[in-house]
Amino acid sequence: MSTLVKQPTAVACLFIWIGIVCGISFLEAWLKFRAPGVTMPIGLGIGRLVFNALNKVEWVLAAIVVVTAVMHTNTLFSARNAFLLLAVIILILQTAWLLPTLDARAQLVIENKPLPPSNLHYLFIGAEVLKIAGLFAAAIGHFEKIT
Repeated sequence: MSTLVKQPTAVACLFIWIGIVCGISFLEAWLKFRAPGVTMPIGLGIGRLVFNALNKVEWVLAAIVVVTAVMHTNTLFSARNAFLLLAVIILILQTAWLLPTLDARAQLVIENKPLPPSNLHYLFIGAEVLKIAGLFAAAIGHFEKIT
């Protein structure tokens, strides 16, 4: 028994996307604060740059995967693409609301201004976990057993 990969370009992009998000969101994001000499304002400044770049890379990967999906199925809105749509919807919400809000909060910390407590980072982590799950399910959906 062997396996056929449908849309190998999409599968490669999905796994690259998963790897980049895991590497940045779950490693770089908190490790930078453990480096000697990295203060909260410096770490937040680095984080703002890194997450801005990550967001742009995610949009490139999303565009490739969505175009590939539409070319293959002639529609984006199908059961087969449900997990991909979940990831893209999360990316839209992160881009339009969550990242700008976190960026503004980081800027206040950098400027040493008072800041009310917030659970937005936990929301961001939850969104990243859901996005990765959606991407993984979308990627796995491209594999088919051949007998």
